[in-house]
Amino acid sequence: MSPKFTGRTAVRRTAAAAVTAALLVPLAACGGDSDSDGDSDGKKDVSLTVLAASSLTDVFATAEKAYEKEHPGTKITVSAAGSQELAAQVKQGAPADVLVTADTKTMDGLKGETGEPTVIARNRLVIATREGNPEKVAGLKDLARSGLKVVLADDTVPVGRYSKQVLDKQGVDVKPVSKEANVRSVLSKVELGEADAGIVYKTDAATAPGKVDAVEIPDAQNAVASYPAATLKNSEHGEAAAAFVKWLSTPEAQKMLRDAGFQKP
Repeated sequence: MSPKFTGRTAVRRTAAAAVTAALLVPLAACGGDSDSDGDSDGKKDVSLTVLAASSLTDVFATAEKAYEKEHPGTKITVSAAGSQELAAQVKQGAPADVLVTADTKTMDGLKGETGEPTVIARNRLVIATREGNPEKVAGLKDLARSGLKVVLADDTVPVGRYSKQVLDKQGVDVKPVSKEANVRSVLSKVELGEADAGIVYKTDAATAPGKVDAVEIPDAQNAVASYPAATLKNSEHGEAAAAFVKWLSTPEAQKMLRDAGFQKP
C-alpha cells in the first residue's frame, strides 16, 4: 500500500524537487561547455594554414607565435615553399587559408583563387658567398668569372626571375652550376661549400651569420621584391583568414618584418 503524505510533507517534497532542478540547470550548462570545441564565449577554435614564400620562413615562425598569443583559439600553421610551388598547390585545390608570395606576378596569376592582395613587405637581392668571401666577389660582374661556382634559383621562382633581371641589365652572363627550386636551397648550397656564390634575398643571407657573407648590390643595379598577402577563396575560415592578412600590416607585425631585414611595403 502506498504511503500517505500529509499536506505539509507534500509541500516539503515539492520544494526540495524544485531546488534540485534549479541546481541541475547550471550544471547541465557547464557540462555542455566542457564537451564543446569552443572557448568560453562559444566560439570554435580555428586552425589556419598559411602558404608562405620560402624567404618568409624565419620571420613567420615568430609571427605565428605572436598571433596565436594575441588571438587565443587560433592556431597558425605555416607551409613554406617556392612561390611557384605554392601557386601549384592553390591551383590543385590544396586546403589552405592564406597565401603570401615573393612577387606580384605569381599572385596576379591566381586572381580567381584569392581575395584582394595587400603588399606587406619588400626585399632586395644580395650576393651570398662562403664565410670570409674567399673568392673575393665584389659585385655582379664577378659572377661571370671563369672557375667561380655560382648557384642561382630557377627562372620559374621569383628570386630566380629577379636574379636574371639584374644580371641581364648589367650584361653579365652567368653559367650556374645548378638552378634551385627556392631561395633557401641557393643559400644552403653556399653554406655547405657546394658553391662559391649565389644570389639570394638580403633577409635570407641574414639568417646565416657566421656561415655566409653578403655582398651588397647597389640600388641602381638591384631589383625590389614585393610580398603580397591574400586570403584564399576556398578557405573554410574566411573571416579568420582575413583577420590574419589584416594583422600582417599592423605595427606589431611590421616591426617583426623590419627586424628580419624586410623593407616597408
